[in-house]
Parts: sequence; C-alpha cells; structure tokens
Amino acid sequence: MFCNTSTPGHSTFLLTGFPGLEASHHWVSIPINLICVVSILGNSIILFLIRTDPGLHEPMYIFLSMLAASDLGLCASTFPTMVRLFWLGIRELPFDLCAAQMFFIHAFTYVESGVLLAMAFDRFIAIRDPLHYATILPHSAVAKIGAAVLVRAILLNLPGPILLRRLLFPQISVLSHCYCLHCDLVGLACSDTRINSLVGLASILLSLGLDSSLIMLSYALILRTVLSIASPGERLKALNTCVSHLCIVLIFYLPKLGLSVLHRVEKHGYPALAVLMANLHFLVPPFMNPIVYCIKSKQIRQGFLKRFQQKRVDIS
Repeated sequence: MFCNTSTPGHSTFLLTGFPGLEASHHWVSIPINLICVVSILGNSIILFLIRTDPGLHEPMYIFLSMLAASDLGLCASTFPTMVRLFWLGIRELPFDLCAAQMFFIHAFTYVESGVLLAMAFDRFIAIRDPLHYATILPHSAVAKIGAAVLVRAILLNLPGPILLRRLLFPQISVLSHCYCLHCDLVGLACSDTRINSLVGLASILLSLGLDSSLIMLSYALILRTVLSIASPGERLKALNTCVSHLCIVLIFYLPKLGLSVLHRVEKHGYPALAVLMANLHFLVPPFMNPIVYCIKSKQIRQGFLKRFQQKRVDIS
C-alpha cells in the first residue's frame, strides 16, 4: 500500500455508503434512518417503563434495561456518521473522531454481549432454583454484574485506539463502511499491524467468543433442568420464559455470522450487499430487541398500556 504520510494520528478517513448507489443515497438511507429513530424510541420507552414501574424492578427487567441502554449507546455511536454521509454528503472523518467512534461501537457491542450472557444466567437460575431466585440475584448482585460487564468492555477496547496511534496511514484512506471498525482501520495501515491484530483477536475471543460459548452452556444446563421436570405443562412454561432471550441472542449473533461469511466468501462481488449487511448487523438488534420483548413480555405490554391510558386520561 502506498503511504504518503509520516505523522501517526493525522490521517483522514473517507466513509463509504452503498457502492453504485451514490446518486440515490438520500432514498436508500430513509429506511435506515427510520430504523434508527424507531430503535431510539423503542429502547427509550423500555428504559422509561422499567425505571418508573416498581413491578418491573426484577433482575430480568433490570438486565433488559441494561440491554436497552447499550442499544441506545450503539445507535448514538453509528447514527451520526450515517447522517453525515447519507444526508449531508460529508465523507471525511479525522483520525481522532474515527478512533473514538471505533472505541464506542466495539465497547457497546461487548456490553450487549455481556448483558446477554447475564440474562442467560438469570434464566438458568430462575428455572433451576425459582424459590431462591431473589436471594441468589438481589439488586446488589445485578448491579455488580452490570458494572463488571461495563468495566470489561472498557478494558478490552482501551488498547485499540492507543495502539492505532502508532501506525502510519495514507493521508486519505477509504473505509469499507459508514463508520469506523478496528479490523477496517488495521487493514488500511501501512506499518506493521501484528500487535494490533493480536490485541483485536484477543479482545473478540474474551468477549463475543467467551460470551457465546457460555450462553450455549447456559442453555444446555437449562435444557437439562427442563427435561428433569415431570409435568409437560411445567416444562413448556419454563421454556417459554426463555423464548424472548433466545430470540435476541439469535438476532445479535446471526447477522455478525452472516457478515463474517460474506466477507470471506465474496465481498468484492457484491459490495453493496456487504455494506447493507454491515449496517444491518448494527441496526437490527437495537431495532428488534424492544419489539421482541413487547410482544413476548406480558408485564412490559401491560406497563406500556397503563402508561398510554394514563396519558390519554391526563390529556382528556
């Protein structure tokens, strides 16, 4: 790669929209922007309901509020550059802003992964030992788990931006997406990136890799516990409490798997599809999580309807 710079940390990165559809970016971006707006509204409503309804101050819903907060953080990290590119036509992004966006995108992704693991553990405890559920997971334990998830996400992502500053980049580099990712930036560097790649790999293995393995282990234990229940009706009732969580686990991990396969199979043959998948794998989980829980959780639905009816009465 040709490098025309010798000062680390002073490069400019160009955001990439949908290749071949540059003239239609305004129209193509409308559904993406609508997804972002609905995601922000939906997760804000979830947070408001859980905060204001004492009946939702249970570990499962507190973890759900953490998930909603991480989804809002992910939207706040990706939405600004999408607006810059698709509506304002501004592609340029300075190194510091790009590195900051990279840190927050990966940090909130790791937080979401950690919360999904905590929710899997919560479901296992609720099914395995329902009588001591509140004792095993008091609010203090839930707060400590949330703090541990946040600290882990920060510690795993801090080395990334710091190590990037020592690399040399071309004065102008073209990104693969409309936001900055660690693997994308490392691939654009002109200098030795072995340390960066190793740190990035270790970060992924200690977050997404570890969490997904432990989530599968949790569900294996849940399945074993459910099969030990004598009553078929009780088995179905126990499994039904896991449906919402299992759906959002699949929504979180499957787009990432699809994007990974697409990048390895035929990324350059379908560049617009690769960009679409890259956008969807960040946009779909924040968009779908509130919908899944509103559909599957009776308490969330009742809380929303109660607030809505109360609002109508106040207006009347």
